[in-house]
Amino acid sequence: MDNFILEAIKEAKVALELGEVPVGAVIVKNNKIISRYHNLKETLKDSTAHAEILAIRNASKVLKNWRLKDCSMYVTLEPCPMCAGAIMQCRINKLFIGTFDPIMGACGSVVNILQNNFLNHWVDIQRLYNDECSNMLKEFFRNRR
Repeated sequence: MDNFILEAIKEAKVALELGEVPVGAVIVKNNKIISRYHNLKETLKDSTAHAEILAIRNASKVLKNWRLKDCSMYVTLEPCPMCAGAIMQCRINKLFIGTFDPIMGACGSVVNILQNNFLNHWVDIQRLYNDECSNMLKEFFRNRR
């Protein structure tokens, strides 16, 4: 399990090198990574090009199905509302989060879209709190100010 968050961190580092907000995501099925991505919002000039969305799109192509049943996602930063909605829509079962997002977090920090009894899918959320995930983001935003 910890190895998969380390793979998400590798993706976040790729984003950092590109000048993107350092967020990375990997999707795992049967203990194997089937998709990995990093933020490309600035590079693609696309507000939807978050690591989670890009990883979901790729995993759907790999599995030839929009339903990512029995898949887990490991992401370095708690997903925003858009990404949480996509995670719910594609039916990912488990989400492992490297660090929380007190501003836009939609998995418990600000709102919790993925564990809402009024919606049709429930995602098992595991907050890993990984120092490297947290520190990379803090340093990125500190340097931008």
